[in-house]
Amino acid sequence: MTPLQRANAFCATYSLRAPILMAPMAGASPPELAVAVARAGGMGACGALMMTGAQIEEWATQVRAKTNGAFQINTWIPDPAPARDPAHEARLRAFLGEWGPPVPEPTDDAPLPDFDAQCEAMLAAGPSVISSIMGLYPPDFVAAMKARGVRWFATVTTVADARAAEEAGADVIIAQGSEAGGHRGAFEAAEAEQGMVGTFSLVPAVADAVSVPVIATGGIADARGVAAALMLGASAVQIGTALLRTPEAGIAAPWADAIGQVQAEDTMPTRAFSGRMARAIRTPYTLAAANPDAPQPAPYPLQRTLTAPMRAAGNPDGMQMWAGQSAALARAEGAEQIVAEIWEGTRKLLTEPAA
Repeated sequence: MTPLQRANAFCATYSLRAPILMAPMAGASPPELAVAVARAGGMGACGALMMTGAQIEEWATQVRAKTNGAFQINTWIPDPAPARDPAHEARLRAFLGEWGPPVPEPTDDAPLPDFDAQCEAMLAAGPSVISSIMGLYPPDFVAAMKARGVRWFATVTTVADARAAEEAGADVIIAQGSEAGGHRGAFEAAEAEQGMVGTFSLVPAVADAVSVPVIATGGIADARGVAAALMLGASAVQIGTALLRTPEAGIAAPWADAIGQVQAEDTMPTRAFSGRMARAIRTPYTLAAANPDAPQPAPYPLQRTLTAPMRAAGNPDGMQMWAGQSAALARAEGAEQIVAEIWEGTRKLLTEPAA
């Protein structure tokens, strides 16, 4: 099967015209962006990590009202409760207070949304796809998805995790390379640094290791990247940073502007915002947090709670600005136009003989 034939088969299975999926970016996947991607023939997405069941339902209702396109809903597999170290937290609070407002002592009164309730809400929303990151859904939820005809797309960062996901019943594997912006999808939080494999090494290795379709993600932002991913065995791609400068994404202007100015070397992996490894634009804060003399980040989600005042302050020096290594390719144009042009260019690259 040729790369285009494989991509077309994936599109036929999921009622798409383009094998391009919007990344489910928590906090940056408004309905308008998902609708625009779907109108171009791709698949929209919802990053539901911080959403309640009612918010998930409302998101799905808005997207379904404006397009008949397929969409995916994603949430994280929860980490174990973090161990608390009051003395270390005090040092962190003092350090973070240098970059924003004073940081209050955290309590247990602001938990993440209930995971089981999110799972129930995702099923009730009736998406084509429910995707996972940071691990695998429990068997009973996988069975519930399959009973309703919902496909499970599992995000992995290593070949071993890809094999585990297929064995657990995943219908599709999303192979996330280390170039990706935002959070690293490692199953074990502490092992994220050891599994920093690039997209174009990971994709062919995963494609050879599993029998289900593979979606490539991480550092893919134009037709060249899509064509390369398909040539290496992917059936589709997932893009995130390439869509963040679009008007539909609606992210903060300093973040959108920074994405348009950075090169690959201007991003870095960091735990400084959430406690989980993620790729962000280098800022004075991320560089200071990486200094050996700085206090180590607290585990997720405690670090996320501690950095909340700084992140909300709006100071670009301490702003959380996720971006992949191909951020410079992101365009400040409509998402529908971007997705359509990327797929048109990909088809041209894969059908026309090289000069």
